[in-house]
Amino acid sequence: MYDPTYPAFPILAFIGFILVLIPLPWHIQAWNSGTSLFMIWTALGCLNFFINAIVWRNDAIDRAPVWCDISVALNTALNVAIPCASLCINRRLYNIATCKTASVTRADKRRQVIIDLAIGVGLPVLQVPLHYIVQGHRYDLIEQIGCWPTTFNTPPAYPLSFLWVPVISLISMTYGVLTLRAFMKRRQQFSQFLSRNGGMNVSRYFRLMCLAMVEIFITAPITAYGLSLNIRKTQIQPWISWENTHFDFNVIDTLPAILWRYNRQAVITMELARWPLIVGPFIFFAFFGFAEEARKHYKLAFNYIRKRLGFALPPKVSAFTSSFKKKDEFVPLPMAHTPNLPRSLILPHITVSTSGSRDSITSVAATSLHKSDLKFDDSPSPAMPSPPPLYKPRESFPSSPTSSSSCSATYIADDEPRPHSGQVFHDNVSLSESKLGVAL
Repeated sequence: MYDPTYPAFPILAFIGFILVLIPLPWHIQAWNSGTSLFMIWTALGCLNFFINAIVWRNDAIDRAPVWCDISVALNTALNVAIPCASLCINRRLYNIATCKTASVTRADKRRQVIIDLAIGVGLPVLQVPLHYIVQGHRYDLIEQIGCWPTTFNTPPAYPLSFLWVPVISLISMTYGVLTLRAFMKRRQQFSQFLSRNGGMNVSRYFRLMCLAMVEIFITAPITAYGLSLNIRKTQIQPWISWENTHFDFNVIDTLPAILWRYNRQAVITMELARWPLIVGPFIFFAFFGFAEEARKHYKLAFNYIRKRLGFALPPKVSAFTSSFKKKDEFVPLPMAHTPNLPRSLILPHITVSTSGSRDSITSVAATSLHKSDLKFDDSPSPAMPSPPPLYKPRESFPSSPTSSSSCSATYIADDEPRPHSGQVFHDNVSLSESKLGVAL
């Protein structure tokens, strides 16, 4: 029968298996045991669902009974493992928010890790033998789903199996509320305490809090819905004896897709039981896969792979600062060639420091001149070579017919005293700009 979730489900499961393990090394290095447990359990769940979705894509044949035993036990532990990992995260966040001594010394870190392992590993592993008490038969094989655990709906099944997830989620939610309350009270001491707590900062703290809250709000309603279905839709059988519960235990029930795909309630139950675990890695990667510490480790991994493969990156050379070879260089300002100025204008020297930002154009562009930086020198300028003498008599030019003003020009002979080369005399000169173009 046609599977609307194939191949999307196995592809996303495998991608989730890879994504959730990427940040694992630096979380283990920072002694974040609760977060590490969340990643490991989620990765195992994605791998389990990926294999089952591939192997039993088109049938429900019992071709791998040993794998199904492992898969069923893993699935049973996963029902409790993810909420337990969330509880470890919220518990640690609460200890930090209350400014208790949480993982400050190595002994404290070791003690916190032992407690987290007891919660995040001990309780899920304990769930497997407790579930075996109310396990009606070995397992079910569901086409397009794979191996699936079974639970005999009897009163002992609720405290031994069904109620674990709601209780753990309720405790974790209580820790979350108390964490927010403690944070509001001790806001001033919060950053200081985080600085003493290795592997934790404000950004990571709130990302962990958001991750734990999202997990609670996803897991708790789904668990409550499944619990209500067991109570309302399935008849609760009385507990008679161990032998009655485990009668014909090795019987394996198979369920073709043509039967359960046409049952709307069965479809909702199956999909709600497996899709949240696949979505979890993507939510986790959204919180931690793009953080600063993640980008730093991505860069280190890229450089390591690049060096192993023998690739070299081209050097970064800026076209603007490639001429700067020394730390401090003198950069003269361009000036127009004006030899005959009445006063010498001295501009201040500009020293551009390129040690701070060699690739930034603002190191030069930000240089400005102030009025106080300009200095004038009243000393006479060096004499310029005088032009050849003019031996023409003084003559007067008639006024232009088109000009209303008359003009006359007086030329200075060579025997007359010449003024300073930096000055220009305009004695008795009245030229019409429309007729004459004499350069003075």
